[in-house]
Amino acid sequence: MATALTFEAIEELAPGPKWAGLFERHWARYSSWFLHEGEAKRTSYAESLRALREHMPELVPVYEVLCELAGGGDLESRFLAMWAPPSYLSGCSQAVWLGGDPILCRNYDYAPARLEGAILHTSWLRPVIGSSDCAWGLLDGVNGAGLAVSLAFGGRKVVGGGFGVPLVVRYLLETCETTEQARATLRRLPFHLAHTLTIVDAEGDVCTAYLAPDRPVELSPKVVATNHQGRIEWSEHAVVTRTVERERRLASLLARESTTPERFVSAYLQPPLYARDYDRGMGTLYTVAYHVLEGRAEYRWPGLVWEQRFGAFEEGARSVHLAEQPAA
Repeated sequence: MATALTFEAIEELAPGPKWAGLFERHWARYSSWFLHEGEAKRTSYAESLRALREHMPELVPVYEVLCELAGGGDLESRFLAMWAPPSYLSGCSQAVWLGGDPILCRNYDYAPARLEGAILHTSWLRPVIGSSDCAWGLLDGVNGAGLAVSLAFGGRKVVGGGFGVPLVVRYLLETCETTEQARATLRRLPFHLAHTLTIVDAEGDVCTAYLAPDRPVELSPKVVATNHQGRIEWSEHAVVTRTVERERRLASLLARESTTPERFVSAYLQPPLYARDYDRGMGTLYTVAYHVLEGRAEYRWPGLVWEQRFGAFEEGARSVHLAEQPAA
C-alpha cells in the first residue's frame, strides 16, 4: 500500500494572495490541532503579541500583514504567533557534508496527514527558500546569504513556555547571515519543546543547537543530529525511531574519504535513514539537500528529484507515492 502526497512550490516575495490561499487550505486542520487540548490551554492574543514584540521584533510587521491576510481573527492571530502552541513529535535525520561546498541534508519523518507540503520562496526580510510548516514557520530552509537551518525533535518529553520551533527556524533565516549570528540569537530565545537545530553557513561554520524550555541552549560543532540530545532521555522513542542507528550511519558516512556529495545525499533514501513506518507517523516524507553556496535546494524522493534555487525558482506541484513498510 502506498501513501500519496502532493508537494507544491510557491513563489511570493511579499505576503499576498498565494500565502492567503495556502493558509485557507490548511486552516481547518491547524485550528483543530491548535485547540485540541482546549481553549484554556492557549495563550491570549495580547500575551502572544507581547512575546513576539519582545523576542522577535523584526518579524512583527510581517506577522501583522499575515494576520490580516488570514482574516484578522483572534484565533488565527494567536495561532500565527506560535507562542506556547500544542506539543508535537517527529523523527528526522540531519547532517552537514564539509568535503567541499557545504551541504546540509535532512530527512523529515512525520505523519503524512499532518504535512503542509509547501516549498516557499519568499523575501520578507531577506530571500528564503524553505519547507513550510504552521503557515509561515519552516521545517528547514536556506537564505540568500548562504545560511541553512533544519530542525529535528530532541527526544525529550518536556514542555514549557516559548516559541514553536518552526517559527524559530524562520526567524533565524530572516535575520541571520552567519552561524555565529544564529548562535547569538538562540542564546536569548525561549523555546516551547526540546528540539535540535543543525545550522551551517557559507564559510562552513557548523552548529548543532540543543533547544529546550527547561535548560540553557547547548551549542556544539557536531555535524550530525537525529532524535536525541547527546544522550538518550526517552528510551521508548529512541528505540522506535532508531535514533542511535541513524546517528551512527551518518557519522560513518561522513568519516569516509570516499563519500561524495551524491553518496551522502543518496544515503538518506536508504535504511536506516529512510523510514517507512507511516502508520505510526514516523515515515520519511521528503529528503532535502541545501547547497548553501549555490543557493540551491534539492528535494528528493525515491525516483524523483526536484530542484529549486534563488533566481530560478520553479512553481508547480509534484505527486509522490510513499510505500508502506512491509508487515513483519
